[in-house]
Amino acid sequence: MSSTSSATPEPAVLAPPATVAEAASRRRTFAIISHPDAGKTTLTEKLLLWGGAIHLAGDVKARGERRRARSDWMKIEQARGISVTTSVMTFDYGYNTFNLLDTPGHEDFSEDTYRTLTAVDSAIMVIDAAKGIEPQTRKLFEICRLRDVPIITFVNKMDREARDPFELLDQVADALALDTVPATWPAGMGRDFKGCYDLIENRMLMFDPGRGDRVGDVFACSGLDDPQLADHLPADRLDALREEAELARDGYPAMDAEAYLHGHLTPVFFGSALRNFGVREVLDGVARWAPPPRPQPATPHEIDPSDDKVTGFVFKVQANMDPKHRDRVAFMRLCSGKFRRGMKLKHPRSGKAMAVHNPIMFFAQDREIADTAWPGDIIGVPNHGTLRVGDALTEIDDLRFTGIPNFAPEILRRVRLDDPMKAKHLRRALDGLAEEGVTQVFRPNMGGNWIVGVVGPLQLDVLATRIENEYDIKVGFEAAPFETARWVTSDDTAELKAFEDKVRHATATDVDADVVFLARNGWELNRTQEEWPKLKFHATKERA
Repeated sequence: MSSTSSATPEPAVLAPPATVAEAASRRRTFAIISHPDAGKTTLTEKLLLWGGAIHLAGDVKARGERRRARSDWMKIEQARGISVTTSVMTFDYGYNTFNLLDTPGHEDFSEDTYRTLTAVDSAIMVIDAAKGIEPQTRKLFEICRLRDVPIITFVNKMDREARDPFELLDQVADALALDTVPATWPAGMGRDFKGCYDLIENRMLMFDPGRGDRVGDVFACSGLDDPQLADHLPADRLDALREEAELARDGYPAMDAEAYLHGHLTPVFFGSALRNFGVREVLDGVARWAPPPRPQPATPHEIDPSDDKVTGFVFKVQANMDPKHRDRVAFMRLCSGKFRRGMKLKHPRSGKAMAVHNPIMFFAQDREIADTAWPGDIIGVPNHGTLRVGDALTEIDDLRFTGIPNFAPEILRRVRLDDPMKAKHLRRALDGLAEEGVTQVFRPNMGGNWIVGVVGPLQLDVLATRIENEYDIKVGFEAAPFETARWVTSDDTAELKAFEDKVRHATATDVDADVVFLARNGWELNRTQEEWPKLKFHATKERA
């Protein structure tokens, strides 16, 4: 018996949860990680299609007109065909509410991706079937490993020429030290790609390239020896599928939900995001295996999602999502309690209470007012510069979430202002972008030029573009006489002051007025550390 599934289902309608614990159990908050061009944005769009959140999926690069996936909304993203900022999309599917965080794929924006990964409970790793594990995939996976984030793997682009599936699985296992469990197995590749066999549910998922954005037939099987498979697959392809799938079942571990949750094992799905094939199985896998909201590290104690007190932390600040209103929205991950519109929450960094009157639920650039939100949800809090990355909003006194760092920049550049009359406006722009975490901004103790620090050169292009588009200021960047930066702290206040006075030409302050040492090279950094043993030089700084 065969069945055909539409790629545009009706949105799910869920009954309101009775308790905080029930609401949390429904949530699946996850990100998608990949190397650029592996198909992350396309997969994002198709997941939204299955969730009923959109009803038309356009190619990421459509012929005739360059339509963009809904999650890429900044002008520079649309122009370059890349994701350079994090966007959030919330949708219901089945019994669950999904919060999907689409992260930058380019390595120059890995710091933004890292902070986004502090706000998720699981991830989907997208791999290009022809290229396998690529450098940025490996970097992002290591970030996930630091937090034991469980990962589901999607091998994309099977409708093109690809590497041998066994080779791909073994590469994931060897390169990432991760057990692999094939959840589906491909029948061919490229022009000969016929579909996938579901090794867990014993179903055949037929691929029909002529159907465009609609999946092919799906039918239940009694096993790989089911005679009805011969009605759908050529004899040579069926023989190869049976042989390979049996080897995969025998040669790889069985699915172990606990091993997956601890980040030791990944179920692997094969498909084509562009053709919307295998995407629903990935979404079903997230619903079935991915964890609901997990406890969050904090001081003075860890926050459990079932706690009744509302808590949350800011992992992203985005200015000018609506350029007409010059808005500034803090992306906050709810960690516990039932959030209600209009409630007052404490802001521990300032010691003040903050009323959240117009909280936002996101769908990429679109938004709507959120009357309630639950653990795992991501809400936007409009503000005028009060909230920064790492801040907490909470009903608990003196709460601070941990594990949300700034990283020392790898590239330092002086800012050149074309119009000196706009110096005050430039300071406002740089302060705002520093609070977002887009860049590190340092004010030298000697000299009038601001210095910006970034991870990669593309960030400088984005920085200049945003300053011009959002603040109407033209800037350029020129080489700074420094190669690296370190935050400097000490228990000895007098020693820190003496250091600032002695090396005033090579010190600066950041947006929080913390002391930063700017070194010309690694040798100077090492020598300075030896000369000032009472000082600590930090490559990271905790956001709080």
